[in-house]
Amino acid sequence: MRLQIKNIEIVDPLQKKDSTGDIFIENGRIVSKFLNNADKVVDGKGKIAVPGLIDVHSHLREPGEEGKETIYTGTRAAAKGGITTVFCMPNTKPVIDNAPTVEFVLLKAQKEGLVNVFPIGCATKGSHGAELSEVGVLKKAGIVAVSDDGLPISNSQIMRRTLEYTKMFKLPVISHSEDKELSKNGVMNEGKNSMVLGLRGIPKQSEEVMVSRDIMLAELTGGYLHVAHVSTAGSVDLVRQAKRKGIKVTAETCPHYFTLTDDVVRVYNANTKMNPPLREQEDIDAIKQGLADGTIDCIATDHAPHMQEEKNREFDLAPFGIIGFETILSLILNELVDTGVLSLSEAISKMTSNPAKIFNLEGRGTLKEGSIADITIINPKYSYEFKKENIVSKSKNSPFIGRQFKGGAVMTIVAGNIVWQV
Repeated sequence: MRLQIKNIEIVDPLQKKDSTGDIFIENGRIVSKFLNNADKVVDGKGKIAVPGLIDVHSHLREPGEEGKETIYTGTRAAAKGGITTVFCMPNTKPVIDNAPTVEFVLLKAQKEGLVNVFPIGCATKGSHGAELSEVGVLKKAGIVAVSDDGLPISNSQIMRRTLEYTKMFKLPVISHSEDKELSKNGVMNEGKNSMVLGLRGIPKQSEEVMVSRDIMLAELTGGYLHVAHVSTAGSVDLVRQAKRKGIKVTAETCPHYFTLTDDVVRVYNANTKMNPPLREQEDIDAIKQGLADGTIDCIATDHAPHMQEEKNREFDLAPFGIIGFETILSLILNELVDTGVLSLSEAISKMTSNPAKIFNLEGRGTLKEGSIADITIINPKYSYEFKKENIVSKSKNSPFIGRQFKGGAVMTIVAGNIVWQV
């Protein structure tokens, strides 16, 4: 398909570009030449074109838990949110610790997916934390990183070996930073609210102890550590110090960690229950500062769908996790860009050029000539209420239902094909 997007503001952080012009697409790639006979011309006046958003942390639930989400439904929700590439975590049933399962996910995504899907492989066999996975085999099959996300690698020796082994394959290790003994039986942030509500707390140190350990092991091994879903001020500071020392560490956070505090748990809504849990205002402030000064490299959804009957239980018994594909861009625009925490280019880099660089995604994360034509079109004036009945994801477990947003994706283009538009 030959596509022309005309008169649009083009924001490309990698090229430090912010100007109005036209984008030309041919054979799935961005070209510089003018297309006289484009198959389709899109009028971009009043809109913004950015590189296709990359979500480095999500749970598509397939194989094994298709009642919660599938690659089919999940990639449609991602496309609606302006995401053109998703990384899916390996804690499926069975887990993604062998080549056939990686190949299943990739084949399913090729047949049914609207957006690009890149699997993350288990760091350890079965995600049991005892024996390293066959990382070379997994990389050859198509993984972009390893992780036991959902579980930490509690054994420090195993984590050390994982960081050493993955160096050979230039793969980042994504760490789920949680001391399970400290967080045991906890369901929300430990603090004033947990005491008032009578709910068992998860102290911030549960995360920070493991962030500290993993940074020290990254320093020891020279391995590449990527810290997942940072939620506390202490973790931000630990990553900042590590970067100053030249340790190979990057980090991500999620929109709920710079938007909501544990005050919202007071109504016992299980859609406010996630792991790590919502923290306090001082943590939100620190995460915003970490995003602004470059300590936190990426913003990811940690899209974790659960069926309604699972979430409609007592808070203690409900599973951790919320969906995030359809709200991430609007939350970034409203909470970070509109408030002046980040410029639009800085914010977009957290989901485009930075993830592409960290995870070695050649030809993505930019709009320069020759790159793959994954493009997100933003209308900054697009206003909508996030309603349960309009959610595309198979699960509806979001704390943002009923929220009014201004600004969001109105068209998503993957490899030159329009896969979603408002």
